This record gives sequence, C-alpha cells and structure tokens, in this order.
Amino acid sequence: MIQLSVAELLAAYAQRRLSPVEVMQAVLGHAGRREHELHALCAVDGDAALAAARASEARWQAGTALELDGVPVTLKENIAQPGVAYRLGTAATADDATADFEAPPAARLREAGAIAWARTTMPDYGMLSSGLSSLYAEPARNPWDTALTPGGSSAGAAAAAAAGYGPLHLGTDIGGSIRLPAGWCGLVGLKPSHGRVPIKPAYAGRVAGPLTRTVEDAALMLAVLAQPDARDPTQLPPGPFLPRSVELRGLRIGLWTDAGWGEAVQPEVMAAVTAAARAFEQAGAVVEPLPAFTTREMADGIDRFWRMRSWLDISALAAERRARVLPYILDWVAPAAGYDGGTVFRGYSQMQALREAANAACEAFDFVLSPVSPMPAYPAHLASQLNDPQRPFEHIAFTLPFNMSEQPALSINAGYTSAGLQPLPIGLQIIGRRFDDAGVLALGAAWEQLRPAQRPWPFKGGRA
Repeated sequence: MIQLSVAELLAAYAQRRLSPVEVMQAVLGHAGRREHELHALCAVDGDAALAAARASEARWQAGTALELDGVPVTLKENIAQPGVAYRLGTAATADDATADFEAPPAARLREAGAIAWARTTMPDYGMLSSGLSSLYAEPARNPWDTALTPGGSSAGAAAAAAAGYGPLHLGTDIGGSIRLPAGWCGLVGLKPSHGRVPIKPAYAGRVAGPLTRTVEDAALMLAVLAQPDARDPTQLPPGPFLPRSVELRGLRIGLWTDAGWGEAVQPEVMAAVTAAARAFEQAGAVVEPLPAFTTREMADGIDRFWRMRSWLDISALAAERRARVLPYILDWVAPAAGYDGGTVFRGYSQMQALREAANAACEAFDFVLSPVSPMPAYPAHLASQLNDPQRPFEHIAFTLPFNMSEQPALSINAGYTSAGLQPLPIGLQIIGRRFDDAGVLALGAAWEQLRPAQRPWPFKGGRA
C-alpha cells in the first residue's frame, strides 16, 4: 500500500479494494520501522490520524468523498496548525511554542480530506540545505544512502517521500528548499509561481509546494493547494494543473549549465542534464544553450540581506535562547551586526536585479532545463555542501534565481551517479515562464515518459 500513488489510492477507495484506515495503518507501521534511521518526522499523532481515516472511510461509504479523501500527507514543521508545536526547527524556540492559526496550505489539504498524520523535520529557521538542526537529536537522512543528507530545508519531507511514508508531502522553498531535497532524493518537487499557493506567513520568494514521487501526484496536490485564501495578498487565481500533453516538436528549450557563480557542475550531473536535453531534442524540441545570467554580486547581496533578516530575529532572543541556535547559523548571521543601512539596501536591491535577469534570460524559451544542484547529496552531518558559513550558498546558484523571479520550477530525477558504493539521484530542473505551472508539470510528465527506467525506491533502507 505504501507504494501507491494518489490516483491509485483514490481508485482503490472508490472500488472498496482498500480503506483509508488500512492505508493509514500501513503508513504508520512503515514509518515506525524506518524512523530510527531516517529521522524524517518531528511529530506523529497516530490516534488522530486513524480517527481521521475512519471519518474518511465513512464518507467513501456514504458517497460523499472529498478530493483527496483518505490520502496521507505530511506537513513541514513550519506549516502552522492550531495548537500544534511550532518551533521552526530550532531549539531556540520556546519548548511549548504552538501556532494559533492554520496556514492556508494546511487548511486546503484538510478541507480536501487529506490526512495530515505527521510533521517533518527541518533545519533552524529553514536556513540550510540539509537536515541538521539544533532541535532534533539527529539530522534527517537520505533513504538512498543514510550516511547522506536528504537536502533541505524540506529535509524530513523529502526523506519521508522517498522512503514511502505515503504519496504526498508538503514543503516550503525560499532558495531551493523543495527542489534541492527533491533532486537529491529522486523526487518530483515543485516550486510554484509566487502566489500560486497562498501561504502565511509570507516573505519575498517564499512558497509552499509538493514533494511527491510522480508528476501526477504533484499536480493533484497543487490543484488543492492553489485554492484562494485572502490572507495572502499575492494569491493568484486557481487553474487546471493536471498534466496535459505537450507537443515537443518545435518547442524552444534553453539549456542552462553555467550559473555564473557557485560551485562548478560535477561531470556526472552535467552528463545527466545534457542527456535529458538531448532526449527532448530527439523528440523534436529545439534546444539551445542559455549563457550565464546571474552574478556573484547578486548572490552576495541577497546573502547579506538574509543575514540581516536572520540577525534581527536571533538578536531579539534572550541570551540563553540565542545560545541554543545551531552554531553554524550563529556564525553565518554574525557579520550582519556590523552592516550599515546602505549595505542592507544594496543587498535587498539584488533581489530585483536577479528577478529581472532571470525573466529576461528565459523569455526567448518556452522552458529552460538546468541542474537542480551542481553535485549529488553530501554527508548528513554537514550544514551545507562546503560546511562554511561564510560561503553558504555555493550549491544553490541554479535554484535561487527562480524564487526571486517568481517563475515555476520543477525538480525531477534525471538519472543516477555511477561513482561510489550507492547510485544517487541527480536532479533535473524544469523552469517555465511566470504563471505557467501547468506547463512545467506537463514537461515533467513528458520527461517521465522519455527518461530511462528508474531504480526502485529505497523503501526498505539505503546503505548505512
């Protein structure tokens, strides 16, 4: 049961071949067997999940089932639910901190009958691309190889998805926090257009979106998440998101493999992304190289602005709580104490510079392909790929631009490494024009048909 997609679960419920109670019991049992090695979950309420499953079962029997009725879903720990622990992945938050509101994505999933049975782990304040956190005893682990990170900051969500903890998982993304873990765990991860999924609290570039094992599941989840909510003034009108067929012949696709800054793309990653582009070309698309369009000035400016934003939050804490923040994060924000107003403003202005550069570069193409990250997953105990708080973002050069430009961007598996003891997933990023979320899902579905056969999911454990 744990391997079934959303469509398969809904069909099984409708035909009375499975019940939501049976499925929820299977997911709870499977997660219980894997959590000692993956550390994907920070909270599980099995009793409430089974009660919700029984209510769902009654709706199916009465013929009043909802859109995602009885489908298990996990929520990242920064997605607020009333009265539920809300510590943002950091030990600096009060032990009894809870939310007093329900975030729009949580509300939409609940209203559609999905069962939010667990909350997933994240790093301090969501500011790392790993699962390392001051709050949890162990970092989240990658199911493909438990010595490695699943990525972050939607770390637990990605680990849970790849390990078979049900079909649907909700993450957030401000610089790659859905797409990076999706790429390193072989998943489909969608950073939707800004405003497509209403969110609270909102912030420049911040979105919520699906982490799933198939494009169809991501589309079904997005259709629910994208319903209106007036609490987010950037909300976009809802639309159809089920993957449509896309005519590849004549489609103009840009191939972007040089970000202009950051770590160089490793050979196996370059080979997998280039092979994907050639497959689209053989299917009739016109593929052209897209030169670098981002700069070190853009990256460093945004880094300085984010440091100041985080420094203001952390410096406001009492000294004993501030000392509980992950040391890497404290080292990262420390320089902001000396920034003047001009430094911060110039940093903030680089968001707009990056936005304009990304939209202009992509305008000539229907879609753009790129690596998700220059490298595959790195060791789980590292805070970032270089583990250097003064060079924290060298691995996000391909994902960051599209948070600033507000374009939809999809991570999907391109292939696997051949070096080392365990093959690791390599992420392909599909970028669309702003608001064309349906288009990136459609091209992702086309890639699912074009790509070579995939390796089995690591539901039974990776290399320890």
